[in-house]
Amino acid sequence: MSSEVPTTSVELFSACPLRQTDLNAPTYLGSIENVARWSERGGYRGTLIYTANNAEADPWLLAQVVLRATETLAPLVAVQPVYMHPYTVAKMVSSLSNMYGRKIFLNMVAGGFKNDLVAMNDTTPHDRRYDRLVEYTTIIQRLLEPGSSVSFEGEFYSVRNLRLTPPLAAADLFPGFFISGSSAAGLAAAQAIGATVVRYPQPSEDGDPGLPEPEAGSGIRIGVIAREEEEEAWRVAHRRFPADRKGQVTHMLAMSTSDSVWHQQLSSGARDAEKNEKRSPYWMGPFESSKEYCPYLVGSYSRVARELSRFIAARHRTYILDIPPDDEESRHVNRAFRQALGSLAP
Repeated sequence: MSSEVPTTSVELFSACPLRQTDLNAPTYLGSIENVARWSERGGYRGTLIYTANNAEADPWLLAQVVLRATETLAPLVAVQPVYMHPYTVAKMVSSLSNMYGRKIFLNMVAGGFKNDLVAMNDTTPHDRRYDRLVEYTTIIQRLLEPGSSVSFEGEFYSVRNLRLTPPLAAADLFPGFFISGSSAAGLAAAQAIGATVVRYPQPSEDGDPGLPEPEAGSGIRIGVIAREEEEEAWRVAHRRFPADRKGQVTHMLAMSTSDSVWHQQLSSGARDAEKNEKRSPYWMGPFESSKEYCPYLVGSYSRVARELSRFIAARHRTYILDIPPDDEESRHVNRAFRQALGSLAP
């Protein structure tokens, strides 16, 4: 059986490794290239490249590493307005898309850790950052559309007779846009710019996927660890993400300096999961020890597939998965998705 997931029903994105202080440059570049190639072989649509904080490598430079290492994989680049002008983003999209003949996806980020934003003299309140993000993204979209120069007068940005050169070489290279929809402000921003809403599922005892009904488009951010047997999946999970007191302290410090709604929701979900006496496939261990930025589904193929089928049945079609540790793990994830899709087939 093919290791790829059918792309007619869902689109899968992996995630690019974050920069670690104990990795030298060749090792880090090699890990990015490996993840990109594993993702491409698994039939994934693209890979998320973070801009998690001020300490990470530049996501646009990593996007080019991904493009050079693959033939079809699309970078999903996180874009934070405080780092660059919207014209620069449009320029990077058109340049990379034209050079590689490949679509770029953009994950529009409104916030970040407070300390990082304050260090750059950005004290904009949470909801107002989404207002700024709408203006920012609108300029990018208009610049990338074929036609004349762009003039825009907003509260945060203003441009006059601004023209993008070189323009996108083809209409099918126009980027896809993603945005976090954990807050009301995020949902409103997604609707304003026509972006795919990305949400984090919450554990639920009644079988509900813990997600609101999607509107124009919806994505889910989740990790998956699945094996034939339930106990084996949990052994793999705890081996990959062992209990880490230092990481837990880091997580608590991050919570104290973050006003992110999704961050608060995930922490609340972790506390609820701990109260559940029955082992749930929903696991927050990697998030609570600052190892990863999303919840995990852990269990047998059939158990994980049952959870995934609920998401798919609720019309959530895009899945941004976590960083695969190796090529084999991608095959395990794909098997769970194939089983979920098979259970929903007519």
